[in-house]
Amino acid sequence: MMGGEGFRTASAAAGVAPDKAASFNDVVREFMKGLLEMSVEFGRGCRDVVRQSLVTEDSFLVRNFGNDSYIGRKIKVPKDNVLRRLRLFNEYLVPEDKDPLHAWSVILSVFLLALAVLSLSIEYDTAIPVAKNVYIHPPSADRIILPDGRYMAYREQGVPADRARFSIIIPHSFLSSRLSVCVLLPPPPPPHQMLGIPGLKASLLEEFGVRLLTYDLPGFGESDPYPYRNLESSASDMLFLANALGVSDKFWVVGYSTGSVHTWAALRYIPDRLAGAAMFAPMVNPYDSLMNRGERYGIWEKWTRKRKFMYFLARRFPKFLSYFYRQSFLSGKHGQIDQWLALTLGRRDRALIEDPIYEEFWQRDVEESIRQGNAKPFVEEAVLQVSNWGFSLADLKLQKKQRGKGILNLIKFFLSGSEEEYTGFLGPIHIWQGMDDKVVPPSMTDFVHRVLPSAAVHKLPYEGHFTYLYFCDECHRQIFTTLFGTPQGPLPVNNTIEVEQTPLDDIQVQEDASTQDDFKTD
Repeated sequence: MMGGEGFRTASAAAGVAPDKAASFNDVVREFMKGLLEMSVEFGRGCRDVVRQSLVTEDSFLVRNFGNDSYIGRKIKVPKDNVLRRLRLFNEYLVPEDKDPLHAWSVILSVFLLALAVLSLSIEYDTAIPVAKNVYIHPPSADRIILPDGRYMAYREQGVPADRARFSIIIPHSFLSSRLSVCVLLPPPPPPHQMLGIPGLKASLLEEFGVRLLTYDLPGFGESDPYPYRNLESSASDMLFLANALGVSDKFWVVGYSTGSVHTWAALRYIPDRLAGAAMFAPMVNPYDSLMNRGERYGIWEKWTRKRKFMYFLARRFPKFLSYFYRQSFLSGKHGQIDQWLALTLGRRDRALIEDPIYEEFWQRDVEESIRQGNAKPFVEEAVLQVSNWGFSLADLKLQKKQRGKGILNLIKFFLSGSEEEYTGFLGPIHIWQGMDDKVVPPSMTDFVHRVLPSAAVHKLPYEGHFTYLYFCDECHRQIFTTLFGTPQGPLPVNNTIEVEQTPLDDIQVQEDASTQDDFKTD
């Protein structure tokens, strides 16, 4: 320290002001200046190397593209015009004592640097919303125990079981949970309590007498994972849930988007327990071999490259999906559905997902879906969508059962007196499809209708993937009327009062005992 003080004192005594510390901007400016000069010198060196190695009289470039070559003579006039105009620019823009090549390289470098700084300024000046942290709520689900010991979480809404005229079971879609359907009780709840399909009113379920059951798929929400699951086990879980909750009659199964995969499975494996099926933008296997070229093109051309790549990984290298999931919806931060799942959205769908009310219930549903923090159930669900289902949609087609060939089978049929038997699903199938849907394109529903011509397809002009189901009382009423007809309300309450009747012999015995007691008292 003493040496430094002596130096400063001597400088002051000599009348020399101490050097001022250079600022960060000065350091950056000098660094960029040196970098540009080095770039120019490097460019000159490369130019000299090219001239010495390639631009010789016997080189390939000179022989084929030189001034005396055929191509050189063809472009000589346009080249001279361009050079003449550049010389005019140099006379007006470049100082006489500067090399034009050096000057233009500096100008180009400064332009690129200014463009980069401008882009950074625009990026930081734009208001960027802060990502909201994911909050894991305390457990709150009702659960049943499946035969293999697993717990399944479920949610029950609508009319009580003893008054239900119709029962509906809904398997949820990818990145969702049992909260994907919520009934609104009057008065309307705040936005953070609206889950799944906002606007579905309790009064509508009461009017039609509907009991609504939703559940968490294995590893989602509060349901235990099941690493050996397939679509047949999915249908078995649905059936056990119905039996455990006292659904004795046939029930309706409803599928939305990728949740329709489990609806197809129910139609295939438990058809005798189903009253019918309703699906909205139903997803099928995009690799289905029954698709023709036009249907396949109409589906894949609507999807983003990232989504196509994710399907490729799910089909060929599913283990790599965990990395992408942990970078998106398992990162601990909230985001938009189209970014996380690489979805293409139409104008109306875009407006809907940017609505704060939709954002509130979407975030709550995602928080419940990922509460276990495990990527494996999501990988399993993605693989189920694109792998071999174990059945074909053609198996659901309503058709006469083939009788065995031969005279003996024909005689057996006539002697039995039985009616014609049918295979496939015998109940009604209703499909609603938005014609502006880019998540599940209309070509997918066209394929379903070609394979299952008995399915009733309701095409919705101008509707997207989300818009028909959300915040639309009229849409919900149309759906219920289509499925259940005229509303008849819930089943009446059984008001019969059971009176216990005592047999006459018991009454006589009681009277004799009473007489004996009176005699003893006297």
